[in-house]
Amino acid sequence: MTAGQALITIGVCVLGTMLTRFLPFILFPENKETPEFVRYLGKVLPYAVIGLLVVYCLKDVDIFGDSHGLPEWISVVVILFLHRWKNNVLLSIGGGTLLYMILVQYIFV
Repeated sequence: MTAGQALITIGVCVLGTMLTRFLPFILFPENKETPEFVRYLGKVLPYAVIGLLVVYCLKDVDIFGDSHGLPEWISVVVILFLHRWKNNVLLSIGGGTLLYMILVQYIFV
């Protein structure tokens, strides 16, 4: 890649990033009321994304394999327990990820 191509690539990335950052403020200024549809999406999309991530993470779990999907299901149960106990998303995600890594690296080898 030449220096000119690198500069063009960086410029396009900067413009794309700026557009995604500034466009909501341009479309929905502070002095105008946010449309009902956008508020509805703000309420339902976080739950939909989390559901999609759970399905994506568990889609390749092989219950007929060597570990029968035990590391994944143990981690899911621990995530649910941690979240119900402490109600802290970062603790739940971090604790579940750490436990899963320990299980697949050292216990279910």
